[in-house]
Amino acid sequence: MGKRIHCSVMCVGCTLLGIASVATIVSLWTIQLLDPEDTPEKSWDKYRLPDTLLPDSYNVTLWPRLQPNKDGLYVFTGNSSMVFKCVRETNVILIHSNKLSLTKTNGHLARLCSLGCNPVPTIWKTWLQETTQYLVIQLNGYLQVGESYQLQTEFEGELADDLAGFYRSEYDENGEKKIVATSQMHPTHARKTFPCFDEPAMKAVFHITLLHPPGTVALSNGKETVSHSETKEITVDSTAVIQTKFEPTKPMSTYLLALVVSDYSSVSSQGETLIRIWARKKAISDGHGDYALNLTGPILTFFENYYNVPYPLSKSDQIALPDFYFGAMENWGLVTYRETNLLYDPVISSNENKERTATIVAHELAHMWFGNLVTLRWWNEVWLNEGFASYVEYLGADYAEPEWNIKDLIVLNDVHRVFAVDALASSHPLSSKEEEIMRPEQISELFDAISYSKGAAVLRMLSDFLTETVFVQGLSTYLNTFAYKNTVGTDLWFYLQRAVQANGIVLPRGVHEIMDRWVLQMGFPVITINTSTGELSQQHFLLDPESVVERPSEFKYEWIVPVNWMKSGVVQPRTWLLKKNATNRDMKTSVGQWLLANLNVTGYYRVNYDLDNWNRLLDQLSKDHHVIPVINRAQIVDDAFNLARAKMIPVSLALNTIKYLSHEREYMPWETALDNLDYFYLMFDQTATYDIMQKYLKKQITPLFSYFRNLTSDWMTIPAGHMDQYNQVNAIRVACSTGVESCQNLTTNWYQQWMDNPDHNPIHPNLRSTVYCSAIAAGKAEEWEFGWQMFKKASIASEADKLMSSLACTRDELLLNRYLSYTLDSTKVRKQDATSVIVYVASNVVGQSLAWDFVRKNWRYMFTEYGVGSFSFAKIIGGVTQSFSTQHELEQLLQFKKENSGVGFGSATAALEQAIEKTQANIKWVAENEREVADWFTNETA
Repeated sequence: MGKRIHCSVMCVGCTLLGIASVATIVSLWTIQLLDPEDTPEKSWDKYRLPDTLLPDSYNVTLWPRLQPNKDGLYVFTGNSSMVFKCVRETNVILIHSNKLSLTKTNGHLARLCSLGCNPVPTIWKTWLQETTQYLVIQLNGYLQVGESYQLQTEFEGELADDLAGFYRSEYDENGEKKIVATSQMHPTHARKTFPCFDEPAMKAVFHITLLHPPGTVALSNGKETVSHSETKEITVDSTAVIQTKFEPTKPMSTYLLALVVSDYSSVSSQGETLIRIWARKKAISDGHGDYALNLTGPILTFFENYYNVPYPLSKSDQIALPDFYFGAMENWGLVTYRETNLLYDPVISSNENKERTATIVAHELAHMWFGNLVTLRWWNEVWLNEGFASYVEYLGADYAEPEWNIKDLIVLNDVHRVFAVDALASSHPLSSKEEEIMRPEQISELFDAISYSKGAAVLRMLSDFLTETVFVQGLSTYLNTFAYKNTVGTDLWFYLQRAVQANGIVLPRGVHEIMDRWVLQMGFPVITINTSTGELSQQHFLLDPESVVERPSEFKYEWIVPVNWMKSGVVQPRTWLLKKNATNRDMKTSVGQWLLANLNVTGYYRVNYDLDNWNRLLDQLSKDHHVIPVINRAQIVDDAFNLARAKMIPVSLALNTIKYLSHEREYMPWETALDNLDYFYLMFDQTATYDIMQKYLKKQITPLFSYFRNLTSDWMTIPAGHMDQYNQVNAIRVACSTGVESCQNLTTNWYQQWMDNPDHNPIHPNLRSTVYCSAIAAGKAEEWEFGWQMFKKASIASEADKLMSSLACTRDELLLNRYLSYTLDSTKVRKQDATSVIVYVASNVVGQSLAWDFVRKNWRYMFTEYGVGSFSFAKIIGGVTQSFSTQHELEQLLQFKKENSGVGFGSATAALEQAIEKTQANIKWVAENEREVADWFTNETA
C-alpha cells in the first residue's frame, strides 16, 4: 500500500484552475475567512454528530496482517477516502475515530479536497478527542452548503482479540494456529476500523478493498468483483498479497459493514441469489454447513413473500466464527455467527442446536429488510429493530420446519422471560428519548431482554389484534416507502393505521394511540376478572408491590388491552379494556363454568381471577387438563406463581397449579413449572425446605420419567416430536437431580462407558448436557478432569458448549474455583465464553458464593483491562446475584456498588440496579412465605 494519499483528479484539476483565478479566490477567501477558534460551541465534546455534514460514499482499503509484528502485535493498515456533502455551514469536521493511529499529511491527520471548483478552506488544526471518539478537523474557513468534499485519511490499528471493530479470532487446525481477521462494527465499533460517521442515520455507499495473504479468501458485504478462484497476486511494500475488490454496497449504516479474511471454505447454492455458508475447512467438508444452506433459501423466500419486497442483494453469505461476542450479527450480505449458532452436525448436535440454528438464521435474515433496508434513525428505538426480528424469527423458522410447532415457544422463550424483568420498578420503556441515549455504553445497555423479548411480545400482540394480513400489508408499504432510508417508530404506526383503514378493521383507538401505551411506558398490566360480576380492572404489575416506580408516565400506567378469552372451553369474541375499570356481563359465570383470558398468551399482560374461578380452573386441570389449551396451561402456572410473588394471591394457590403435573406430558407446562420452581430452589437452597421440595418434585417427576422410559423402549430411542424431545430432557434432568435412583444409575453408567472408550460417546446428543452434568455432579475429580479434556479436544462448538456448562456442575469447590480462574485465560476459556462459565458456576448451589467472590475480586481487572468485548457485564451481575435473598447479601451488593463506583459498571448499570431491587424483594418474599411454602410441601409429601 502506498504511503501517500492523493486528491481526486477533479480536485487537482480544480486546484490548477483556481491558480489561474487568484484574484477571485482571494476575494472569496476574504469573505469566508474567520478566526478558527470562533466556534459557538465545542461540538466535539458532544456524543452526537452535528447536523452539518452527510456522507455519500467511502472508498476504504484495509490490509490486516495475519502474522505478529516485531512487537508481537497483530495490526492492520488502511486508507479511506470519504465523500460527504455540506448541508449546514460549518468550520469544523467531526468524524468518529477510536483507537486508530492516524498518519499525518502536511502536519495534519487528514487531507481535505473539494469535488467542485470552489476553494477549499485549509485545515487549521486536527486532533483526536478520545472521550467522544472523534477526529476533529478545524478549518480556516467555512464549508459551503450544497458542496461535496473528499476527506482522506491513512491509519493503523491493532487487530486485537477484543471481539470489537476489526479484530482477530484464532483456532487450531491439525496442530497449526490459524488466524481469522473479522469484524463486529455494531453498535459503535466501525470507528475502530476506519474514520467514519458512525451513526445509523449516516447511510452511505461503501467501496471496499481488502489486501490479504495468498491462500486466504476475503469477504465483505458486496460480492467480490473477481471470483476467488481468479484472483491474482500483487506486490505491495515488497510483500505478495491478494487484492480483493467488492461490489459497492447499497446505501447502508456503518454498523452493518462486515470484513473477513480467512482460509475458510464454503458450500453454496445459486438461484436468483448466491447463497454461501463459510466455516473452517473441516467443518465444511464434514457437512456442518449443509443445514444452514438448506434453510437459507426457503427462509429468504418466506421473507420476500412476507414483506412483499425482493431480497435486495446479489448474494447472501453467512460465516461461522470461532470467537464472536454476540450470537450473530445481521451485516448486510455477510452475516456473522458464533459457530454454535450456524453449524449443525446431525451426529453430534442436539435437537436444541438444530432449533437454535433455524431461529437465529431466520432472525438475522429478517433484518436484511427490517433494520438494514429500512433503518431506525437512532438507537433509542432499537427495540423495534430487534423486537421485530425476534418475533418473525419464529415465523421464518416455522416455514422452514413446519412440524416443530415452534411458534408456540415464543411464550416461553420471550414472553415469560421478559415478564420477570419488566415487572421490576427498575425496568425501562421500549423507547427512550433520543437525548437519553448518547454514550456508547448507554447504547449497548439497550440490547437487553426488554428490546428483544418485550419488543417481540408487543409486536405479536399487535399482529394478532390487527390480523396478520393487515399487519403484513402495512409493513410492506412501510418498507417500500422507506427503502434505503431511516425512520422513527411512529412511521410504522402510520402505515399500519393506513392498512387498518383500507381493510375496514374496527379498533377502539388508532394504532398510534394504542401502541404508545405499550412502548412509551415501562411494565405491563395485570388484568383482574371477577367472574361473579363481570368486572374487569387493570393495574401496573410489580413483583414487589411496595416498589416505588421511578419513571413517571403520561399514561399513568394504564394500557389499552385486547382481551381474548373463552368460557368453559368455548372461545368468545374479543373485548377491549380501555381504562382502569370496566364491566362485561358476558364474563359472568354460572355454577360449574370457568373463564380463561388471554388465549394462547397473545396479549402482553398477566391475568388474575376471583378465588372461585381459580378453583374451577384447578378442578378442570385435575379432571381433564386437555380441555385447556396447552399454552394456557403453561400460562396458568406462570401467572399464578408470579401473582403470588406480588402478594396478589396466596402462595399455596400458586403451588396448587402444579399438583396436576403428574398427569401432564406436554413440554410447555412442565418447563414453566420447573422455571418457577427454580425461584423456590434459589430462595431456599440453604434451608430445610430444600429437602422437602426435592422429595415432592421427585414424586411428581417419576411418572414423566417412566413415561419417556417406556416411550423410548428403555432409552434406546428418542421421541419423534420436537417438544417431546425437550420434555424427555426435563424428565431425566429433574429425576436425576431429585434422586431417582434409576436415573442416576443411567447417567453415571453412560458417562462411565464414555470414559472407558473416549472415542465412542454412547450418549444421544439431546441428552448430553443433562447426562454430563448429572455424572460430573455425582462424580469426583476424575469425572471432571475427563470432561475438561473432552472439552479441550472438542472440534465441534455445540459439543464444547455442552461440556462447558456441565463442568460447572461439580460439587468440588477447588475445581469450581479453578474453573473460574480459567475465564481470565483465553487459552483455556475463549473470551466469548467467559461470561457463560461464570454464570454457570453461579447457578450451582455450591458455586454461587464462589462466583460472587470471584466477580468482586476481579471486577476492576475484568472491566478495565480485559475488555468490554470479552464479558457481558450485565449477564454476569444478573447471574451471580440471582439467588440473593438475605440482608447480608444485600449489604455485600450495596458495598460492591459503592467500592466500584469509580471503576463504573458500563452496560451493567441497569442490571446492578435490578439486582439490588430483586434482592430486596427476595428478602421480603422469603420472610413472608417460607413457613407457608414449607407447610405446603410437607403436607403434599406426607
